[in-house]
Amino acid sequence: MRQAPVKTVGNTVKASSLTGRFLSPAIFLTLFNAFLLLSSSCSQTFSETDTAKDSTAATVQEEQSPGTPVPEPLDTALYNQKNIRLANGDSSGLWPVNAPYPLPGAILPFKRVVSYYGNLYSKRMGILGELPPAQMLAKLKEEVANWEAADTTTEVLPALHYIAVTAQETPGKAGKYRLRMPFHQIDSVLKMSAQIGAITFVDVQIGLSTLQEEIPELEKYLMRPDVHLGIDPEFSMKGGHRPGTVIGTVNADDINYVSGYLADLVKKHNLPPKILVVHRFTQGMVTNYKQIKTRPEVQIVMDMDGWGLQARKINTYRQYIYKEPVHYTGFKIFYKNDFREPNSRTMTPEEVLQLKPQPIYIQYQ
Repeated sequence: MRQAPVKTVGNTVKASSLTGRFLSPAIFLTLFNAFLLLSSSCSQTFSETDTAKDSTAATVQEEQSPGTPVPEPLDTALYNQKNIRLANGDSSGLWPVNAPYPLPGAILPFKRVVSYYGNLYSKRMGILGELPPAQMLAKLKEEVANWEAADTTTEVLPALHYIAVTAQETPGKAGKYRLRMPFHQIDSVLKMSAQIGAITFVDVQIGLSTLQEEIPELEKYLMRPDVHLGIDPEFSMKGGHRPGTVIGTVNADDINYVSGYLADLVKKHNLPPKILVVHRFTQGMVTNYKQIKTRPEVQIVMDMDGWGLQARKINTYRQYIYKEPVHYTGFKIFYKNDFREPNSRTMTPEEVLQLKPQPIYIQYQ
């Protein structure tokens, strides 16, 4: 769970309490059993690889996947204009990033994505699982309206950002310190997204597993034109540590593997470009950023994922997002954790839009 605050002392960034950072197996099983009692249509078993899968939803039905419309040719002049506007007057030469033109059908920078993040089995991992679906979707629509009012030049696209693989404090049968969520939960999120014309992100916290193991498990969803991907370096435990004891890391090779995988899907299935969100709130969470490849098929968003005082969040954005440009930027707002310190609060859309560059992806937890 993305509840690690950013506490800056000079250039040192530390994570605080681990409370509420995981969907524990005990809580998961309790909620899971309750869910089964409430829904006779959901029959599922846990595999030997710590995967919760719905036996009645082992495959995504073709009729669930919306058809892929033929996109209009890319308006390169408008694309350039939008990117310059996102740079927000920056004169450093870092922004906008020099990257290949995206394939037709690209969402960014033409639309700003405003997403709700979480897991349906936990009320502590984000707003997506905290509120009943109807109430949650209504609140998301209100946030979309707020962002449309704050920047009338950019259309806002709602999104649901679902944690499909959660880091665990215990190793589980596979010894990977991660738990794959059941497929029927992803299907539920897709149905919610369809109610408000939203896109969907599936997010992975790999623990001691690898991206090469986890990403292909989600391919049948990533083949859809309305599904995108997030990866969480905080819980990529390359040193073999238990998740939550240290902050994890990914390098350029990891991100290039994922973007290459997505690019192959885009080309194979004639899809519009995928968005890849990479969470970050420390220097070490992403290494060798200059080696990260940009591709026409994938739009990479480096998402500032720390919580705390407004000034600290802005400083984290400047240090680890602004100074190390990859492609596009994102910014997370915590409904609860941004209030945990004295005099802290959530930032308004107008305040976030003062950043250089302006984030094109906004996530609420």
